[in-house]
Amino acid sequence: MSHRKRTVGWIAGGALAAMAAGVTGCSGDSDPAADKEPTASSSSAADAENAEKTDKGKQKDGSAAQPSAGGQSTAEGAVAAWVTAVIKGEPKQACLLMGEPATDSSPARAGTAERCNSDDPEVRQMQDSIGEFRTSFMPEPPTDDPKVEVATVQATGDKAVVPADKVTVEGKTLDKIILSHSTGVEEGQLDVSMESTKIDEAWYVTNLDFNIG
Repeated sequence: MSHRKRTVGWIAGGALAAMAAGVTGCSGDSDPAADKEPTASSSSAADAENAEKTDKGKQKDGSAAQPSAGGQSTAEGAVAAWVTAVIKGEPKQACLLMGEPATDSSPARAGTAERCNSDDPEVRQMQDSIGEFRTSFMPEPPTDDPKVEVATVQATGDKAVVPADKVTVEGKTLDKIILSHSTGVEEGQLDVSMESTKIDEAWYVTNLDFNIG
């Protein structure tokens, strides 16, 4: 298999979703549950309630784990909340947890209710792609209320990279879940990680690395 690497930011989410669909071999599947889009306000309210709960779980390697909707006070919490929203089929909530880091030509941008509820083509593309991610991230047996934990990672300034093997869904690592849905991809060929960036005192998912080879 040829070596393919794709680093995809917020705007190009659709391109990564297409690649994920190619890996899973499920690009033609339709999941009615993925079409359900709760309002951003109701999803945020649920997250606020869950954020008050304390998660005392540990990863298998003994490192501290973050609760599935533990808010955006840490990079791990943002990634856990985003993965949870993807699996639950909540594209608007996933949008609120995503952002774009600052570049030389533009300031950092975070997901907002106004932006995520808009009909902007870039927003619609990203939200439409959540169904493809949901297929790739869904554990067996399928669940609409996943328990997602993220092991503590070392941040570098306002950025942190969370490898998929540091994310567990219902006790299974995300890299293994993605691999279980794959077609023609063997263990060791797939490398997925999520970048989280601190924007205005909160953490957001800002990039996905998808490496196959």
